[in-house]
Amino acid sequence: MSGAAGERRIDHDLVWVVEDSEEDAEAIARALGRTHPGLELEFIDRGTGFVERLLEAGRKPGLVLLDLKLPGPGGAEVLRSIRSRPELDDVTVVAFTSSTGPDEVDRTYAAGADSYIYKPVNFELFRTVLKGAVDYWQDRAKGGGQGPSAHPPP
Repeated sequence: MSGAAGERRIDHDLVWVVEDSEEDAEAIARALGRTHPGLELEFIDRGTGFVERLLEAGRKPGLVLLDLKLPGPGGAEVLRSIRSRPELDDVTVVAFTSSTGPDEVDRTYAAGADSYIYKPVNFELFRTVLKGAVDYWQDRAKGGGQGPSAHPPP
């Protein structure tokens, strides 16, 4: 989407991944490389300075995959910072994490996550879950229907 002159646009073919684990980052790159080869992925390994970087970007990602366990400011703090900026309202943020506690799920939605997805250990399931999430949010961005692939807040 492009807006008025000088307005920074959302690019739904651009995904920023905030992930400090090199193994998980590589798995995400492999999985999305297979299922969505047209996506442009940008990897960020910490929450420090993330919101500022997002604000300054000429092309804002249509989707941010956010790990919750990060060095420096954790994912929940990064998420609250993103949601405190109205100019970032159109950026979809999906918590993609190994954390499964119900309290953490609730806190993450309360902080403004669009979806919360658990990272499966099995790569095939990991790829399937990630594909479903990306498909769901890209379809929503294009005005499509809703499906069961990702779990938006209740």
